[in-house]
Amino acid sequence: MFNNTIVKIPSESYINGLTTSDLGSPIFEKALEQHQAYIEALNKCGTEVTILPGNKEFPDSTFVEDTAVLTPKFAVISNPGALSRNGEIHEMEPVIKTFYENIYYIKSPGTLDGGDVLQIEDHFYIGISARTNHDGAMQLKLILELEGYKGIIVELDKFFHLKTGITYLGNQTIVVAGEFIDHPDFNRYQKIVVPSEEEYAANCIRVNDYVIIPAGYPVTKQKINEAGYQTIELDMSEFRKQDGGLSCLSLRF
Repeated sequence: MFNNTIVKIPSESYINGLTTSDLGSPIFEKALEQHQAYIEALNKCGTEVTILPGNKEFPDSTFVEDTAVLTPKFAVISNPGALSRNGEIHEMEPVIKTFYENIYYIKSPGTLDGGDVLQIEDHFYIGISARTNHDGAMQLKLILELEGYKGIIVELDKFFHLKTGITYLGNQTIVVAGEFIDHPDFNRYQKIVVPSEEEYAANCIRVNDYVIIPAGYPVTKQKINEAGYQTIELDMSEFRKQDGGLSCLSLRF
C-alpha cells in the first residue's frame, strides 16, 4: 500500500535531456500535459502527491525515481551514474527528510540509479547498468542486509535500467520482457510475458488498486487485466523519447 508519491514537473530544459532513443525531440507542452495526467492517475490510486517544481539546471530531474530508494522503514539517497544528473539528489534530500528519519547514502565511486532497483517483498534486485556500477550496488546490498532485507545483484545485458524490463505487481507476479523472461533470478515468480513488439509496456507500476500502464500496448494490457488487475492507460510518448517510463516519474512509498 502506497500512501505517498513524489513527482517533479518537467522544466523547459527537459527537451535537452539525456537520451539513447531515436524517437525525435520531445514536445515540451505535450510532456507537461502527459505529466499532469500522470499526477491525476496517482491521485486516483489514492496517494498523496507531493509536486516539486521543475529546475532548468537539471533537464532529466523529472525522472525522480533515480534519486532514491524508499522502503517502509528507511530511505537511501542514490548517487546517479550520469554526471549531469548527480546534483538532483541535493534537491531531493530535504524533501525525503520530511518523510524519513532513517536515511542512508550511496557514496562515490559507487553509482546507483533508483531505476535499477526492484523490490519484491523482502527481496531487492539491483541491476548493474550503464548508470549503476558494482560499487554502488554492493553499498546498497549491504544497507539492505543491515536492515533485514535480501539484496540480489543482477547483471543487465540490453536493458537501460532494471525496471525497463520488469515490474512487480504483487501476489508473486511479475511483468517481464526481453532478457528477463527466462532469467534464473526471476523463475520463482509467476510471469506475465510482454511480447517483443510491446517491450516498452514492461515498465508499468502497481499503485494500490491499479496498474498504470503506457497506452498503446493492447496485448500486455489484456494479459494484466486477465490476471485480475485494473489498469489505467497513460500516453507516455514524450517521456519515452528521453528513455523514460512510468516508474521513472515518481517515488512511491
